Amino acid sequence: MMEETHGTMTLGEAPRSWWRRPAGVFVRHYLEMIAAMLLGMALLYPLWTMATEGVDADWVRRADAESTVMATAMAVPMIAWMVFRGHGPRPIVEMTLAMYAGFWVLFPFLWWGSLDEMGVMMIGHVLMPVFMLVAMLLRRDEYAHAH
Repeated sequence: MMEETHGTMTLGEAPRSWWRRPAGVFVRHYLEMIAAMLLGMALLYPLWTMATEGVDADWVRRADAESTVMATAMAVPMIAWMVFRGHGPRPIVEMTLAMYAGFWVLFPFLWWGSLDEMGVMMIGHVLMPVFMLVAMLLRRDEYAHAH
């Protein structure tokens, strides 16, 4: 017997919530990774600040070093969450690189003196989620289904 369909739903089937549809799953994945990153920023980055307090080394306070450590603090819980959600190594590495790239693409401008430390931090924090979204869009199937 053939089933009659109406749109994307089979008749007699309960409607799926938006969060269970591919677009909703995609958005939820993105928001979960952002939440994990914020958690890392709040919990892990202060450890770096405490560990380097009083350290008399110029490299410790450079914007390139600080932003790389900050990206690492955000990447660690994001990686853990992606592993928990069942993502494979390749998407995890790609997402992590996208996070670092948000800052790393700015380093030449910092080193040439055309961008200051505050600019690196501000622009880097804007680019990071944009690059993450691009990485997700390049692997739509990976992020649009439940794990």
